[in-house]
Amino acid sequence: MGAWDGTMSIMKVKDVMEKKVVVCTITDSVSVVAKKMRKNNISGMPVMDGSKLVGIISEGDILRLLRTPKYSRELWLPSPLELIEVPIRELVGWVETKKALENIGNIPVIDVMTKRVHTISIEDGIERAAEMMTTHDINRLPVIDGGKLVGIVTRGDIIAGLGGKR
Repeated sequence: MGAWDGTMSIMKVKDVMEKKVVVCTITDSVSVVAKKMRKNNISGMPVMDGSKLVGIISEGDILRLLRTPKYSRELWLPSPLELIEVPIRELVGWVETKKALENIGNIPVIDVMTKRVHTISIEDGIERAAEMMTTHDINRLPVIDGGKLVGIVTRGDIIAGLGGKR
């Protein structure tokens, strides 16, 4: 496949998608998922229940945990100036902060994931994928063929395909 010649509709999702999909399961913890993301240099992945696609998890989903009152209320991270003024006995709160961060890491991915997953067919054109990504403000689409997860396509995959890098 050469560089994009202005006929984007000819290029299909199957031409640019990643076939080796990194996935997690509904029983994986946030900590396990974060490690998989870091190890594979990705920012999100499909969530599976056996062979069924049931959600998608992204860095954004995980970061939102820190803004959720249920979890963020337990976190107190002082500024450097506050550290100077805080009595030693209050620094004991760091133990509780560490525990709160560990608790976030232990949350099952099913409680954090996005349950409404937008998918795309392997035969769809990349213009459809681009439209879905921009319309729904998402960065990746699981690729489905015959009801089965067969790949994933990201914004970067589409751009690389347009540049002839796939």
